[in-house]
Amino acid sequence: MPRTCLLLSMLSFLTLVISAQAARAQEQTPTAAPSETPVASPTLPRPEGTAELLIRSPLPGQALQGSLNITGSNAVAGFASAEVSFAYAGDQMGTWFLIGEASQPIQDGTLAQWDTSSITDGDYDLRLRVKREDGSHLDVVVSGLRVRNYTPVETDTPTPVTPTATPMPGELPVTATLTPVSLPSATPLPTNPAVITSQDIALGLGKGALAVIALFALMGVYRLVTGISSGE
Repeated sequence: MPRTCLLLSMLSFLTLVISAQAARAQEQTPTAAPSETPVASPTLPRPEGTAELLIRSPLPGQALQGSLNITGSNAVAGFASAEVSFAYAGDQMGTWFLIGEASQPIQDGTLAQWDTSSITDGDYDLRLRVKREDGSHLDVVVSGLRVRNYTPVETDTPTPVTPTATPMPGELPVTATLTPVSLPSATPLPTNPAVITSQDIALGLGKGALAVIALFALMGVYRLVTGISSGE
C-alpha cells in the first residue's frame, strides 16, 4: 500500500512537470500573423495623346537618300485620322507637303513611305499630325533632315570650341603674351664701281681721236718715205 501511494505520487509529479513544459513551449512558439492582402498602388493616368504619338525613324539631323519608311505610332485617344507631311527647314510660311495619310491608328509601325529622290536636295522638317474626333489635333515634328540624293553627304563636325586652360586650385592663370620680333633690315648693296660718267666718255673719245690722227700721220709719213725712195 505504501508503495502504491508512492508510485501514484511520482506519476502525479511527472504529469505536472510535463504539463508545465508543454505550456512553456506553447508560449515560446511564435504565432503566425494573419496573411495580408497586398494593396495595389494606384496607377497614375497617362497624359492623353502624348505617349502614343511619336516618330521613331528618321531621326533629327539624319541624312536621307532614296525611298525610306517613316515609322512610329499615332494611336492616340480619340483618333480620327493622321497624316505625314514635310516642309522646307526654316520655312516661315508654314507650307507642308503631304506624304501619306492613315485612317486607322498605328502602334509601332510604318506611318508612310517617303521617296526623297522626287524632291531637290536640301534640309527639311517632317511632321506627323493626328486629328482627333473632338476637332483638335496633335503634332510631332522631326527637324533638320538632310536629303542628299544628288550631292555628297557631309560629315557631321561639331562646332569647334576654343580651348581654355583651367587653372588648378591654388594656381594662377597663365596668360600668353606675344612679343613682337624685329626682323633684320636689308643692308644696301655697295655702289657699282663700273659706272661710266660723261667725263670718262669725253676722255675716251679724245684719246680715240688722237690715236686716229697719229695713225693717219704715220701713214702719211710712210707714203712720203716710200715716194721719195721710189723717186730715187
